[in-house]
Amino acid sequence: MASIARGGRLYDNWISETKAATPAANQSLWALQTTNTRTGTDTWRCKECHGWDYKGKGGAYSKGSHFTGFVGVYDAGTSKSQEQLLEILKGSTDIRHDFSKVLDAQSLGELAGFLSQSLVNENPYIDFATKKPIGGNATRGAQFYGSVCAACHGSDGKQLNFGSAEAPEFVGTLALDNPWEFVHKVRFGQAGAAMPSGLVTGWNFQDGIDVLLHAQTLPAK
Repeated sequence: MASIARGGRLYDNWISETKAATPAANQSLWALQTTNTRTGTDTWRCKECHGWDYKGKGGAYSKGSHFTGFVGVYDAGTSKSQEQLLEILKGSTDIRHDFSKVLDAQSLGELAGFLSQSLVNENPYIDFATKKPIGGNATRGAQFYGSVCAACHGSDGKQLNFGSAEAPEFVGTLALDNPWEFVHKVRFGQAGAAMPSGLVTGWNFQDGIDVLLHAQTLPAK
């Protein structure tokens, strides 16, 4: 599970996870779109093209400043073998998608493992329009949060600020604004940080949804 969790963190931000230097130029495929104006590190993050819900242009990134028009990874991740996904990461379908130039063999294998073994269709769990969990058990979520998350984030989720002094972002902020990112990080951890992975801890996907339900009751400011 630890290797799959690391693959999830690489999907989030492999530059932070591996402590690599940001490549000098934008990722080659970035030039195929003009709607997302980010540059540099963001252009190399898998999630920036394919989304936190793994649906790309068919999911939460179907509109807004993150829209690129690129497809998600969910269909490929659930229909192709890990070996096929690894070859795609090495540029077999498009040389501009060759990440073997920036990631070592272990990292590529862990990223392919994450894609082939852990993607979940989140539509039955998170309402696209309201960003609210569908179902879930808030009491269980509070118990999970209190037993693991509160040690670092505090009981109110405000002990760590992910944003800035001018635009603070706390656990409650993220849970309300981007529940898909929240669940991804609960499952796999924070790239480049010591945050525990729910997957490694033994939490299942529903446990993460329960934590999300509780986190959305925490203060956002």
